[in-house]
Amino acid sequence: MTTTTTTTTTDPDTGISPKGLSKGTVTVLGAVVIGVSTIAPAYTFTAAIGPTVSAVGLQVPAIIIIGFIPMLLVAFGYRELNQAIPDAGTSFTWGTRAFGPYLGWMTGWGLVIATVLVLSNLAGIAVDFLYLLIAQLTGDAAIAELAANPFINVATCLAFMAIATWVSCRDISTAQKLQLFLVAFQVLVLVGFGIAALVQANGAGAVDHTPIDLSWFNVFDAPSLSAVVAGLSLSIFIFWGWDVVLTMNEEAKDPKRTPGRAAAITIVIVLGLYLLLAIALLSFAGNGESGLGLGNPDIQDNVLFHLSNPIMGPLGWLISLAVLSSSAASLQSTAISPARTLLAMGHYGAVPKRFAAVHPRFLTPVFGTIMSAVVASTFYAVMRFISENVLWDTITALGMMVCFYYGLTALSAVWYFRKTAFGAARTAFTQFFAPLIGGVVLVALFVQTLVDSFDPAYGSGSEIGGVGLVGILGVGMLVLGVVLMLVMRVVAPPFFRGEVLPRGFNRGGLDTKAHFIT
Repeated sequence: MTTTTTTTTTDPDTGISPKGLSKGTVTVLGAVVIGVSTIAPAYTFTAAIGPTVSAVGLQVPAIIIIGFIPMLLVAFGYRELNQAIPDAGTSFTWGTRAFGPYLGWMTGWGLVIATVLVLSNLAGIAVDFLYLLIAQLTGDAAIAELAANPFINVATCLAFMAIATWVSCRDISTAQKLQLFLVAFQVLVLVGFGIAALVQANGAGAVDHTPIDLSWFNVFDAPSLSAVVAGLSLSIFIFWGWDVVLTMNEEAKDPKRTPGRAAAITIVIVLGLYLLLAIALLSFAGNGESGLGLGNPDIQDNVLFHLSNPIMGPLGWLISLAVLSSSAASLQSTAISPARTLLAMGHYGAVPKRFAAVHPRFLTPVFGTIMSAVVASTFYAVMRFISENVLWDTITALGMMVCFYYGLTALSAVWYFRKTAFGAARTAFTQFFAPLIGGVVLVALFVQTLVDSFDPAYGSGSEIGGVGLVGILGVGMLVLGVVLMLVMRVVAPPFFRGEVLPRGFNRGGLDTKAHFIT
């Protein structure tokens, strides 16, 4: 497939330059749709609600709101950076401009490794729900067991990955149209499911009716501080993915405003969905540890599936279809982020120039998209045959990478705007205090989770020499990034000498005058 690279004029103030992507094609609606799709609320909620209930009990709504706050604070920093430096490299580019090439490279690495490896998890979930859906529709429970066959599982997973990669390689307009249908269906089913649960909570069909109480929103009623920290980690995970809308800033109709608006709208929509579902399911099923109670470890891996028939009756299969469409849609939209980050890294010489190529017709980073898919597919196939524990522990370790690169990106805003942030009360908050608080919280959570993950009991319980596998994998990802960075320093020294994307700070101007939502 023929690709081209584009040489363009560099902005003397920011050091950035366009990369040949399709300009003016992403609308606010399109960006919101892709943002919601990447977060994948149907899949994410069904995976996270059980463990969160086990950690904090009925205080799930409080934990969801608490987890939303650092995301919102970080989003202010992201929005301000996007206004000043609208570049597809986002975290990589902003980190480099603020802290220099080494921290910038590692910030980009955190984004790439988190998103590439989570692609394998999304593909695996899509496989599970495909066969669950077929089993529900046909009434043949044996079909669901096909997903346990590693050969069938991997073959189906690779098929999902191939289709998602093909769509991602095409023009961004095609992706927007496909995602609009999938996301609209997913959101409608989830809203209907939540309303149905609330309606039935007071009826005879309720599993364990628990009256809604304001104490559910009081985090101080949680069992312990450690429980809050555990719940907070899960809560932050369920919001992860909204930043994909910013990696499309060079393709947006209004690069300085569209991504920021879309990011804000995305996280508010998802917050509303999560609160509706959490309140509805707690009221309907309670937090008991047996039967269909949300605290039952036997149903925690797939709460929505187990409650689908009790709540929706013969339409219960819609939940499986919603989660399938959620994971499949997210598989495609999540690929957007690492491909564009790698495009920017290749454009500025931080990785091989081959990554800087864009398709001459579709104007998308085809090589980076394909390489992301190949790495994710290979990883999933190998791990699926070796050990499912290793596979899922790797996914658990990705939560640390999310806190790592979100935190560093937020702190990049603080440092980049340090000379202009206090020119007005609004910018003091959006450019300094908000990203500072959000960034510190996420970096602290990264450090705490890293320490906790060395406990052999963390994650699946796997260990090597008495050290938890999740901790080993988390450190291993960071060390691999450092090694690759040092290799690139030898291969491409101009970037690491600060000659390509120079370190700098905000010099004022239009970037200090926009509102979060205008």
